[in-house]
Amino acid sequence: MKKNMGTVDRVLRFVLAVIIAILYFTNSINAIAAIIFGIIAIIFLLTSLIGVCPAYIPLKINTIGKKSK
Repeated sequence: MKKNMGTVDRVLRFVLAVIIAILYFTNSINAIAAIIFGIIAIIFLLTSLIGVCPAYIPLKINTIGKKSK
């Protein structure tokens, strides 16, 4: 797959995943919220590591930006 996530997008997703993990481990979120946010955190972490967001593909979104020549 062709990468469609820029550096800012990837870092932001990684930071949000870490924040959700911190909230979970400090028991600030629990029950259903913990499950939902946990799934979101895993998705954010995976997409930030591989640089591809599957939701961006059908929407033709690319946050990498244009490369200068």
